[in-house]
Amino acid sequence: MNAKELIARRVALELKDGNVVNLGIGLPTQVVNYLPDGIEITLQSENGFLGLGPVTEACPNLVDAGGKPCGLRAGAAMFDTAFSFALIRGGHVDASILGGLQVDQQGNLANWMVPGKMVPGMGGAMDLVTGARHVIIAMEHCAKDGSAKILPLCTLPLTATNCVDMIVTELAVFAFSEGALILKEHAPGVSLETIVEKTGARFSVASDFKEMPIQINEGAL
Repeated sequence: MNAKELIARRVALELKDGNVVNLGIGLPTQVVNYLPDGIEITLQSENGFLGLGPVTEACPNLVDAGGKPCGLRAGAAMFDTAFSFALIRGGHVDASILGGLQVDQQGNLANWMVPGKMVPGMGGAMDLVTGARHVIIAMEHCAKDGSAKILPLCTLPLTATNCVDMIVTELAVFAFSEGALILKEHAPGVSLETIVEKTGARFSVASDFKEMPIQINEGAL
């Protein structure tokens, strides 16, 4: 199991029966493949539909918000972008799962640009992190150069401030409680010392600190 699959599997466990959930582009789109059996979750794609599902047969006219092939569940509904963002801005999305470039110990998020590099624009990230009721950042623990992505203070341009509720990486699960960053879980085989070494931010360790559960049913949709 690679890092991205582990992260997607763990994030899927956070979704509850009846939730409307938006999956951001990149790693978060993998969550659709690991939703558990026995519960009903409606996935929203910000480019204009409810009922996102895993790919069964690629269709060139059906893509997710990142332009990648996707599937539809029975009963899916299509609409324009204005209606899609009315759902997001109106507080009708229970959880938003996004990737991240940096998250800091204040719950600030930077995930839309690196200065000096070409980017297509903010996209829907700013709306999603302020409009959704619960924000989960699904990202690899360190950058490609090995530097920490969970920091005392973000150094990249912010997407939003004090918006993150949970961070899931291939090493650990963190949650924010009353403005404090708390380490809740470690991945199998990962020590607390390793997490401390690879995390720039200050955090406390939960009293019920435990191993990350990741075994869930596949093919739920």
